[in-house]
Amino acid sequence: MSYSAFARYYDCLTRNVDYAARADYFCAALECLRHRPGLTLDLACGTGSLTLELAKRGFDVFGLDASPEMLSAAQRKTAAAGFRPLLICQKMQEMDLYAPVDTMVCMLDSINHLTAAADVRQTFRRAARFLNPGGCLLFDANTRYKHRFVLADRTYVYDMEEVYCVWRNTRAERNGRVGISLDFFERRGNVYVRSFERFYERAYPIRTLVSMLEGAGLEPAAVWRDGEFRVPGPRTERIVVAARKPA
Repeated sequence: MSYSAFARYYDCLTRNVDYAARADYFCAALECLRHRPGLTLDLACGTGSLTLELAKRGFDVFGLDASPEMLSAAQRKTAAAGFRPLLICQKMQEMDLYAPVDTMVCMLDSINHLTAAADVRQTFRRAARFLNPGGCLLFDANTRYKHRFVLADRTYVYDMEEVYCVWRNTRAERNGRVGISLDFFERRGNVYVRSFERFYERAYPIRTLVSMLEGAGLEPAAVWRDGEFRVPGPRTERIVVAARKPA
């Protein structure tokens, strides 16, 4: 999946995401874990909004994403703010870094975009390989509850100045997957130009994610409700998972 069409409109469709607050939460999580961030990798960095917020907070941070179009947007955004972080075009499950890092962060449901369990396992293996001993991986993920009762079979319409978007979700009965269909209509003169994107998300049970981390040689350190430091409940929509590489 290249997310080429999605990349053009991603920032306007995610204006409701408070990246500054997410960066603050990430910093608080590291403090809770008593972990110094050191060299930090923003996995699946997308258009670089979180990368930029971390850079503003003094992080030695760089980004990795599989979409050249997303990375192009990230490069423009960070450069406009006076930062020029390294940006690498790679899939998470194929990451091959020039040196190990101290911290990896993977936010905004990026793990859910790996719909094959083998890809999640391989991503965790690659993370374990490229984390320094004592290094920390922190990621969030939508839950099966959210896929089944919040996202599934819903249609959303975004009528914005830049684009008109119809966002359709379709829940698949197998494996906790949700099919996502995005139709974009951008006005150019007197006509509208249509583009579209199709992809799936998959929600994994907490116990499955923990087992995958352990199988990759990482030690699960915490599982929280997103934005909090409490244990997830049966109606939690998004979780945050922290794991360490054994020292």
